[in-house]
Formats: sequence, C-alpha cells, structure tokens
Amino acid sequence: MKIWPLTVALLYGILLILLGYPLVKLAFIPKGPNLTEYAQAFSHWQPWALVGLMVVSQFALLRIPVARASGRPVAQRSIWSTVISSAFMMGLLIFGAIVSIQECIGKVATDTYGLWPAVICALASWIFWTCYFHRAASSASPADPMRAIRKHLWTGSILELLVAIPTHIFVRHRGECCAGFGTFLGLSCGFAVMIFAFGPSLYFLFLVRRRRYPSVESGSLHSRK
Repeated sequence: MKIWPLTVALLYGILLILLGYPLVKLAFIPKGPNLTEYAQAFSHWQPWALVGLMVVSQFALLRIPVARASGRPVAQRSIWSTVISSAFMMGLLIFGAIVSIQECIGKVATDTYGLWPAVICALASWIFWTCYFHRAASSASPADPMRAIRKHLWTGSILELLVAIPTHIFVRHRGECCAGFGTFLGLSCGFAVMIFAFGPSLYFLFLVRRRRYPSVESGSLHSRK
C-alpha cells in the first residue's frame, strides 16, 4: 500500500521535468532554449531542490487517503503534513499570480526587491490556507476535506493560469529583452499545482486497480478447484 503514494509522487516529479521543456519552449518562442540548454539547467542544485520539494509535498498530500484506504486511523501528523503541503501550493499560486501582474504593469519582478511583495503575500496565503485546511480536515470525515482540498487546488490553478497566460502574451509582445520571465514563473506555478492536484486522483486509480487483483486471483483459484 505504501508504495503507491511514493510511485505517484515520483511520477509527479518526472512529469514536472519532462513537461518543463515544452512549457519553456512554447513560452519563449522563437528563442526558447534547446534541449541541451534545458538539460544544463539541472546541473545546478536549485531545479532539483524545487522538484524535490514538490515531490515531498505530493507524497504528504496522499497521507490521509493512504491511512483511510488502509483502514488505519488518521494521525494528527498526517493531517498536518497534508494541510501544510496543500497550503504551500496555494501560496505558490498567489506568488505566481502576483509576479505575473508585476511584470505586466512594468515592475521588475525578478530581482530581489521586486520579488518581496509576491513572497510576503505568498507567506500570508500559506498561513491562511493552513488554518483553513486544518479546520476543514479536523471537523469532517477524512474523505470530505480531501475532496475540498483538491477542488480548491484545481480551481486555484485554473484562476492563476487565467492571470498568467494573458499577462505572458502581453509582456512578450512588448519586444523587450528578457521579457516574460516573471510571467513564465506564473505559468510554471499554475501548471505545477494543476498536476499536483491531479496526483491524488491518480493514486485512487492505482488503489482501485490493486483491489481488483485479489478478487480476480481468488476467482481463478476457485474455478481451478
């Protein structure tokens, strides 16, 4: 049972890496990096640290469904890990939306000072959604808060992309040097969280498939007898 959430989390990390290249290629047409340049980016520790953080968050999101599907009581630490990782993703969406808007209105969103408003708002959002998700998870059955969390993540990612995509198109048409990097961060945040929200659904597909095998095997053994 424990191998499936780990499998989903690792698949999520692989998807982030594989889909990252076409995303950056489309975002910076016609001067997007080639495959070699994209691969060279992973020679640094920052991309691996970000992907690792997202993979750990995906695994933490599955702790409540895993405990529930295994028939075990949901531990408080499982609730907190799920809540914190989900709230982190909501904060990431706020960060991406604000950075996109900053670049659209002409602010420098990629230097240290320009990023502070987005970082502060993302931290405030993280705290708010941590409190909100923990209250929902503590006051409802294990299935209900998970559905609510996935719904908020999915809706939030769509709304964030509705901000990031138009602003990115607008900024890229300015013709400025290096234009669109801030809005590209917004695109990356939106797509990453959208895939993140889809992860639990993929886990449940694995779970349903796994539960069918014993019945098939027992039926075949019974027919042989």
